[in-house]
Amino acid sequence: MREKKVDKFFLIIIFLLLSIGVAMFISASLGILVKNEKTFYSVLFSQLILGLGLGLVGMYFCTKINYKFWRSYSFLIFLGSILLTAAVFIPSLGWSHGGAERWIQIGAFSFQPVEFLKFGFVIYFAAWLSWVKNKVQDFRFGILPFGIMLGVIAFILLKQPDTKSFILITATGVAMLFVSGVPVKYILGAILGLAFLFGTLVYFKPYLQERIKTFINPAQDSQGASYQIQQSLIALGSGGVFGRGFGQSVQKFSYLPEPQGDSIFAVLGEELGFVGTFAAIFLYILFILRGFRIANRSPDLFSGLLVSGIVILITVQSFMHIASVTGVLPLTGVPLVFMSHGGTALMIYLMAMGIVLNISKFQKHL
Repeated sequence: MREKKVDKFFLIIIFLLLSIGVAMFISASLGILVKNEKTFYSVLFSQLILGLGLGLVGMYFCTKINYKFWRSYSFLIFLGSILLTAAVFIPSLGWSHGGAERWIQIGAFSFQPVEFLKFGFVIYFAAWLSWVKNKVQDFRFGILPFGIMLGVIAFILLKQPDTKSFILITATGVAMLFVSGVPVKYILGAILGLAFLFGTLVYFKPYLQERIKTFINPAQDSQGASYQIQQSLIALGSGGVFGRGFGQSVQKFSYLPEPQGDSIFAVLGEELGFVGTFAAIFLYILFILRGFRIANRSPDLFSGLLVSGIVILITVQSFMHIASVTGVLPLTGVPLVFMSHGGTALMIYLMAMGIVLNISKFQKHL
């Protein structure tokens, strides 16, 4: 099929989300500046230079790499991401924070390898599903391999612990199974099994129990477990319809935990109000709709599943963040894609966008 130009509308959506994201990240980070100027400039460097700068370069090159490359090396990419994520347990490499072992530190540079695992999984699972094709309706070729992959991922992530990333990968995988044509009865069975697993995790993990209790009754322990959701709701409520104005958030100064990360949507709501939050949510909806349009018109099964997986992963993660900040879901600590702090994550998101844009060059006219 003859190569065309990238999908311009999808590219515009990406840059609009990035523009809002960069503006809100800089504004939210002013809360750090008040406390520690050195940390402020370090955070800006990692996000804007390493994340945004290298990410845009990576996105450009990924638009030039034929999408079939990712299928050829999908297993090695997935295996490499598994080993990299497991490397957090190596004493000389792993770095723990807040009781969790999720980071690798090399000199002054640290990152969360799970970001590589998310996309390594999507690439390999798309390749697997496209390889088995119609056999995916057979339990042995659809649900069973998915269960094995999840088992390996769970062993690494739940040991860290990183429950939110495991839930995110699981939700993305289930959605990809549905898109690939796995019978609904198998998917429902898988969901019930995963729900049982999650219930077991909650039973044995006190910190998960605390989050569930806080979700059910946000008013309890307002200075303890419920503090973050209380401050997030105060920020959103004080924003009103049009917000306090860009840069005018009060909550980001000493009140909101991680205003540039876990709570960035609350800062957006306080400064830009209902209009700003609605605009951001609307852009994410456009993102998934245009992404699925590209997937639907993709040249083959692999490219369609790959685009679907990437778009689902990013959208689910974004709405998990929004839902947890607004109290619709228990607090997860999931970052908001294109906006929250995380240089490595932003770089990988943008490279993934390059893959989608490359596939968009080969769209079929329906």
